Amino acid sequence: MKAKAAVFMGPHKDFEVREFEITPTPKGYGQMELVASGICGTDLHFHNGKLAINPPTVIGHEFVGRITDLDEKEGAKYGLAIGDHVIADIAIPCGECILCKNGDDANCVNMQVTNGGSIDVAPYLYGGYAEVNYTPLSNLVKIPASIDPRVAATFACPGPTAIHACELAKKADVDFSSINVAVVQGLGPVGTFAVMYLKALGVKTVYAITAGNDTTRENTALAIGADKVFNLTREGVEAVTKALQAENGGLGVDLTIECSGAPAAVVQGMDILRNRGVYLVPGQYSASGEIAIQPQLITFKALHIIGSSQYSMCDVGIYLDFLSTHTELHEKIKELGTCFKVTEINKAIAYAKSQKNVKTLLVK
Repeated sequence: MKAKAAVFMGPHKDFEVREFEITPTPKGYGQMELVASGICGTDLHFHNGKLAINPPTVIGHEFVGRITDLDEKEGAKYGLAIGDHVIADIAIPCGECILCKNGDDANCVNMQVTNGGSIDVAPYLYGGYAEVNYTPLSNLVKIPASIDPRVAATFACPGPTAIHACELAKKADVDFSSINVAVVQGLGPVGTFAVMYLKALGVKTVYAITAGNDTTRENTALAIGADKVFNLTREGVEAVTKALQAENGGLGVDLTIECSGAPAAVVQGMDILRNRGVYLVPGQYSASGEIAIQPQLITFKALHIIGSSQYSMCDVGIYLDFLSTHTELHEKIKELGTCFKVTEINKAIAYAKSQKNVKTLLVK
């Protein structure tokens, strides 16, 4: 038997669709058939040449699938069996560095990844852009039966990404239930999920900032909990900044989470925060350019700036718990994914770059 996969050939180049033999499952691994695999902003950075990865390779790290083969005894150690739906987590922390030992394995300095295997060596299919995937059992997270795996796939990476930033804030004693006003910059997958999640954490008012002339993402944000969406293209940066600085009696907003990836967003994010405001920054994930900031704002406002670049297995668990307790969101979440077959990879990449939707998914 064979499975198709989309092979990354380098920045700005078309992907190649190739067939690979389905080979025996290595010890300690699970074999899965594809349910849905998301196209991440990180993948687009690879294709745009803003992040480096060596081609040819099968990229993708948002694989959600059904287990089709594993060693039963090995699987039992992880609570896994054939037929289970799972999320494949990409990160393999070393467990030995100072960060891992201090409970911060998301920032492991020796981080390895599950999708780094060669496409020239069996079982070939480690990445997410494939009809079959092989991932270590230790990196598979079982999806509860109460959650449609397609729903789980929509925010399989963006959800834990936003959650981890919030978890770091909690470790810094940020009490989300006491926040009056929070702002989400950007309404891509991470930003859209952040709107939902901040509302669930008890934030009283959640605003979003976006740009462009397509109102699809704006309407989505309003439907899932945003109290208002500001559009930089229509309203202008200065007007939006002044409106948000007027919050809390003219002090500014309590918390901002940067999810747009636009360097200029950081300037506005700092400007709209009140004194002792909290700035979460998970969105700046590529070398997209430099900006000039006013560093004295950090001092005079005593800003609390928290970067967040990865997430842990436990964040995936929190994500699934969130979905389990917010079933009222499932149908809306499912509507946010636009699906393409693996063989339609180049159309899918172009569509994801168009920003006409919230999430683009590959399916079998």
